[in-house]
Amino acid sequence: MQNRPVTRLTAIVPATNAPPTLAACLAAFEAAAEPPDEVIVVERASAPGPAAARNEGAARAGGDVLVFVDADVIVHRDAFARIRRAFDDDALDALFGSYDDGPASDGVVSGFRNLLHHHVHQTSPGPATTFWAGLGAVRKAAFDGAGGFDAARYPEPSVEDIELGMRLVASGRRIRLDPAIQGTHLKGWTVVSMLHTDFARRGVPWVELLLERGGSASLNLGWRHRLSAAAAVSGAVALVAGRPRPALGAAAALVFLNADFYALLARRLGPRGAVGGVGLHALHHLAGAAAVPAGALRYWTSATSRSASTVSPSS
Repeated sequence: MQNRPVTRLTAIVPATNAPPTLAACLAAFEAAAEPPDEVIVVERASAPGPAAARNEGAARAGGDVLVFVDADVIVHRDAFARIRRAFDDDALDALFGSYDDGPASDGVVSGFRNLLHHHVHQTSPGPATTFWAGLGAVRKAAFDGAGGFDAARYPEPSVEDIELGMRLVASGRRIRLDPAIQGTHLKGWTVVSMLHTDFARRGVPWVELLLERGGSASLNLGWRHRLSAAAAVSGAVALVAGRPRPALGAAAALVFLNADFYALLARRLGPRGAVGGVGLHALHHLAGAAAVPAGALRYWTSATSRSASTVSPSS
């Protein structure tokens, strides 16, 4: 009788930007209840960006399952054991988890941003049509069959994991979100870095991807998210127009729609953090709303360029 699971895990950590959190990330691997069989830290890759670094690690991996962990994530002690148990199910091809509710960075912005991610993943368990590479695992055969991350398209941190998830699902692979697989996020956020990520790194390329592939590949496209975005936009318009009463109504709608999330903020960040979180949440939705026309424009511009390039010159 074997004393350990037969599933071999290879943990892959992209670290081409010399992250100061790398040592803490790797220490959590060693402290895990069932550490990975192999750890590959990619400090140099043939192309820029985490997508290329993860592909480099996957090419060198000897495990049955690739576990991608960002260098600023401290996995919980039971994370790898849970991943092994999950892949005992032969029908499962990929799996991803969640940040926990104890972000390490101080400040309302960092707390809000990390708890928002935690809340979305905690309330969306089960079958998924997307993937997350911050703490996500995929069978090596499925990863290789899909061609890995699209490093040419995403030379910077972006939606490369979402795009991979879409290709996996399109090929018939099964992905699951398990909120019990958790890690502590060490990243600090500012308002500027949050808005830049929401708009340029995630929002615009995500809209472009949805228009290109069709369907929904996000955890943030439910009715509540859409109504919240509408409330944020209408509130901003009312404020600009000098109409405080409609603006207050929009703020009340935002609070009503997201009461459970703001309760989480209050528990973890205190009343002041919860109040600040409402404003940051509105900014988050405004950045996402602004990304829709920008992403559509980029999609149609790219589509027009591709169409023009396929037209043969007249003789």
